[in-house]
Amino acid sequence: MASLWNGERAVVLLFVSRVVFSLPLSLLSHGIVLIVLSLAAFYVEIRLESSPPIPQFKTRPGASSGMLLGAATLPTVLISKLIQMSRALSLKRIRPEEIDYIKMQYWAACVSCFSVLIFFHLVLWRSSRSPHSLSLWGVKFAPSCLSLCSTCSYLSLAAICYYGLQPTFMPFWVLSHGFAAVKLIQHLLHTFPSCASIGEALLVTAGLVLYFGDMLTCTFVKVNEKLTSMDITASGFGNGRSEISIVIQGVLLGLLVFPLLFNVLVRIWDQLSSNPLSGSRARNEFSKSILFFTSLGFILTIIIPSWMQFVQDFNLHPLLWVISFVFQDPLKRLSLCMYWAALIYASVSRFYHISKDSTVERILLRKYYHLMAVSMFSPALILQPEFLDLAFGGAVAVFLVLEIIRVWKIWPLGQPVHQFMNAFTDHRDSDLLIISHFSLLLGCALPIWMSSGYNDRPLAPFAGILSLGIGDTMASMVGHKYGVLRWSKTGKKTIEGTAAGITSVLVACSVLLPVLTSSGYILSQHWSSLVLAVVASGLLEAYTAQLDNAFIPLVFYSLLCL
Repeated sequence: MASLWNGERAVVLLFVSRVVFSLPLSLLSHGIVLIVLSLAAFYVEIRLESSPPIPQFKTRPGASSGMLLGAATLPTVLISKLIQMSRALSLKRIRPEEIDYIKMQYWAACVSCFSVLIFFHLVLWRSSRSPHSLSLWGVKFAPSCLSLCSTCSYLSLAAICYYGLQPTFMPFWVLSHGFAAVKLIQHLLHTFPSCASIGEALLVTAGLVLYFGDMLTCTFVKVNEKLTSMDITASGFGNGRSEISIVIQGVLLGLLVFPLLFNVLVRIWDQLSSNPLSGSRARNEFSKSILFFTSLGFILTIIIPSWMQFVQDFNLHPLLWVISFVFQDPLKRLSLCMYWAALIYASVSRFYHISKDSTVERILLRKYYHLMAVSMFSPALILQPEFLDLAFGGAVAVFLVLEIIRVWKIWPLGQPVHQFMNAFTDHRDSDLLIISHFSLLLGCALPIWMSSGYNDRPLAPFAGILSLGIGDTMASMVGHKYGVLRWSKTGKKTIEGTAAGITSVLVACSVLLPVLTSSGYILSQHWSSLVLAVVASGLLEAYTAQLDNAFIPLVFYSLLCL
């Protein structure tokens, strides 16, 4: 058994155990399912790493499977949010419908993760040369997972009953999450080979399925309301959803679907213009560029706003609503925009020239952007948190558009964007997909987005800024320059770097807490839980071979919510 454990698995065990031991009795069943889910992921991870590589799934070179971390992260984040909401419910700060909504999301995440685990277990079982050589636990693993997945589905159906959905839609809703998760992770690993580990792909898959499912379910409820004349506010679903969250969700989901639609348009265009006497390659590239920007503009100005308008009753066009929101407090918000623009221009132009002309190592150059994130986001989070939510959504949308342009090589921006992005890549990026800038931005944004609404832990929104902007940066810089003692013989992370990262986050918290107090926040964070959260996230950064920008902020946020 000792040979089955490594540093990453030990930190995940600490992470899950800390959350489970904090559960109230009302959430005991949720904790039991989380434990079984973690055990199932642990088993599948061992099978994946002890078996030959699966030929149809090419993962990122040099990374472990990460199945345990990938499967446990999102459900544990949601159950930590449930613990926080339970405190609010006991104090009568929220309505029961709000915590029921988080429960529904938790069960949906569990169904998605269980379905992917069962899928990979069946793939391994079929690819094994001698299925009879499996242990007794291995033989009973798939039926046990199916039984537990059925239990999760039943609980999901019970939760959905609160939201007034039609009974015929309930089984479809549950099965669609598991089916969509399996199909999506297959699509990601096939379309972007060698770009992510299985654990990273699982985290992205579960998050996207949950994000899509939430918007689609809300759309279905609105349709049901129109057809049956049922008041949606009586069902509780959708209550507390702000216009900002709808705008961000609609734009991001529309941009994620856009490449599929554009691929269809390109094929239709090629068939209609299939003439051996057609123009030169430059003319074809120009036509493709016109088609791209025209279809993108149509989706962003017509299709997506119409969807937003249907789901949420805006007083005016959603794009006009965004402009109106910015000018509600023009002095602060426009000043922030100018500050961000000046900082981005100065930093990007300076660091880009350094990356081409200097001998500064790329790992240190990339960490300067982490420090830039601290200087950009911290003041805005304290002074204008709602505007920062919207700004994060706009930044992610811009990154998505630029990455689509780079991947599709859209003239005239495709090649310049590729050259610029390639100057800041590392071993976790590839020519096919560059994800490091996405992971940094989302790592800072997700804790802030998840803290919207009730939040009795003022440090929780700062989880990404503290762990990535300060902790990860100091760990890399100190470890790279002064690190001698390594955590493992094969790894590059050093004990000195980890100690520097943990110490710097604790110092930053001690400075930030008085600032939050002076800003009117009521502090309720115990130092013992804070130290444990900082240490656990620091050890995860030291041990994991996964994309730490994606996992560390979520782990840190979950532990801060307890």
